Amino acid sequence: MAQARPRPRVWVSQPLFDDIVGQLALHCDLDPTAEVTTHSPARIAAALSEADGAVVTLNERIGAAELGAAPRLRVIANVGVGYDNLDIPALDAAGIVATNTPDVLTETTADLGFALLMAAARRISESERWLREGRWGSWSFSTLLGADVHGSTLGILGMGRIGQAIARRGYHGFGMRVLYHNRSRLPEAVEREHGARWVGFDALLAQSDHLVLALPVSPASRHLVDAAALARMKPTATLVNIARGGLVDELALADALANGRLAAAGLDVYEGEPTVRPELLALRNVVLTPHIGSASLATRRAMVQLAVDNLQAALGFGPHAGHPPNPVTAKKTTPVV
Repeated sequence: MAQARPRPRVWVSQPLFDDIVGQLALHCDLDPTAEVTTHSPARIAAALSEADGAVVTLNERIGAAELGAAPRLRVIANVGVGYDNLDIPALDAAGIVATNTPDVLTETTADLGFALLMAAARRISESERWLREGRWGSWSFSTLLGADVHGSTLGILGMGRIGQAIARRGYHGFGMRVLYHNRSRLPEAVEREHGARWVGFDALLAQSDHLVLALPVSPASRHLVDAAALARMKPTATLVNIARGGLVDELALADALANGRLAAAGLDVYEGEPTVRPELLALRNVVLTPHIGSASLATRRAMVQLAVDNLQAALGFGPHAGHPPNPVTAKKTTPVV
């Protein structure tokens, strides 16, 4: 008589949605985290050492050191479209599949990006603070004048799924002229659909009334928006970052905002998350949100469901057994045993 297949063990790094994560219990033994936790590298290594799979968030950084004592580990299912918290070469070297959750958060993140653009351009946060401080009595006709969004020029740096969703909102909803810069130009039909025109990086900076960053961070793109880039932007312009904090030299941005070389900014991401530079916190002309691009109930549930689907497939279960839908490592399949 054949011996029963042992049940794989899955570590879940943060509390997610019990009803969705609970789907794994049909085939797996779960090691859930009961409370929101900042895991030390040693704790991550210990959890992975006994795991066949893990569902993790952007808060957990996993590299060679954390993988060193994890002989059974087959899959890391990251809850997020970005995965710069994972050392992909180390995972590849260990033969471990890593997955992410693209597509399901595109529209919600684009909503937040456009909300930041409008809030920064129209000085919404600054206006609310001014009102709450009881300063309305000093109103004049020039009080809190912002920049128009309709009919202005929208620049998008990084024209992937989220960038295109931003472009669609600007072009169809606000009659904006849409410019974009990408490593490669989009097909003409896609450009036409979004009313978008490819321009060089310098032209994008110089012509945009509102510039949205929607590209991945990499060694090549780190601090792409630095003091020199900011100096090429209009002093009346708005900068929005919904991608990764490392794209922007935050000290240079704070200096430009404080000294009138840039009108406003809207930021959802920061280089030192969860720490935000005090130079940015002190400014009234920057709208700050705590990395909530995907933070709607429906979208967060969809992200967790996709992570669970990826993990099940990588462990050999479900309709995609052996072929997780969203691999980001060179190893994209797992044997079904």
